[in-house]
Amino acid sequence: MAYGENDPLSIFKNIYSTILLIFSVICIHGLIFTKQTGLSENQPIIALVLLWVGIFWLSMIEGGQASHVGLAPIDEELFKDSHPTTYKITHFCNKGDNLDRYLLGRQFGVIFVVFCINLSGGPIADADLWGLPGWVQQIFFGTGFAMILFTCMVGQLNTQVNASICMIDFINNYISLFTFWCCMVVEFVGIVHSSYAIQLAIGQMAGKPIQSREAPKTGIVLLFFWARVLFSFALLGFSLTVTIAALIDGKTTMWEGVPVVVSLILFFGLMSVVGMLEGMQIAFFYVAKLSEEERGSNSWANRTCNLLYNKRNGLNLPGFMIGRQLCVVSCFFIVARVVTHSLEEGETNVLGLPDVVQNFLNLGFQGALITTILASITWQLVAGAFPIAFLSTP
Repeated sequence: MAYGENDPLSIFKNIYSTILLIFSVICIHGLIFTKQTGLSENQPIIALVLLWVGIFWLSMIEGGQASHVGLAPIDEELFKDSHPTTYKITHFCNKGDNLDRYLLGRQFGVIFVVFCINLSGGPIADADLWGLPGWVQQIFFGTGFAMILFTCMVGQLNTQVNASICMIDFINNYISLFTFWCCMVVEFVGIVHSSYAIQLAIGQMAGKPIQSREAPKTGIVLLFFWARVLFSFALLGFSLTVTIAALIDGKTTMWEGVPVVVSLILFFGLMSVVGMLEGMQIAFFYVAKLSEEERGSNSWANRTCNLLYNKRNGLNLPGFMIGRQLCVVSCFFIVARVVTHSLEEGETNVLGLPDVVQNFLNLGFQGALITTILASITWQLVAGAFPIAFLSTP
């Protein structure tokens, strides 16, 4: 029997993890029906429906990524008859640079869905439920721990693990097909197209130019591509400017007493950690279906692959995804504290911006855009282009 499945420590961890999840789910629903979440203050039923629709769709997006990336090296003709919907998706996804386009749209889609989930189930300030002890409410509500557990375990981890093992089966349905096309549409809009330019620059600096699987862009297609890149850079530049200005002026939700320099270091440091974790996930999926010969001779890459795929009967890959997801969500929570705008009554707007713009920035979308581009998509694209190289470091 494989280590880690039924030993006493694993059984204990499974039990207390399940108890924490059940408690978190009950508390979140209690907050919704007592109208103590953002959306439920006016419409608790709508908040409940949106919460579960968001969780379900998030699970499809997260599991879909594992399947699409893992099946990229596989000839889709092998499952054309047995899994027709999977064939339809992969046949288009594996054409040209469509996989990169999917990953781009998928990441922004995840953030949008998570925002809707938090809007529906995230507790308002000073939420008080059923007379629970103050320390319990601070841990589960004040820090957002209940929403982190619920979102990670129900909306992300379970489908990531299942899809990593059953890649072909997971996306053999029309919901996955619909989700795939939604991600492609998001990419087409161009909000995060600056990631492509960053990817190209990194490839040039590394002496390994990005090799496109499509013919070079020309004419109106090339013009449209770079127009979207400039549009994305403009949004990213504006977001970084207002975020740094707010940090310097002390107009964010960062914990009191933390110096500005520490806040900036924490912000960019955590984004680097998230980027490494995001890139590692993509690289692991890419090399999962490669033979030992195809993985090359680099000692670090081979040690990583051996630990990941050959130990504990392959359970280390799902185990990595569980730990990675919790680390990423925890980093996102801290980053959100650093970048979210918070103005006291009577304070002037950041950089003297109009009230309508400041009210929009108070929602935190600028932080989401920065994190999506600089801490997620760019690293994923680089890891997808150089998966073995990405794993060839300590």
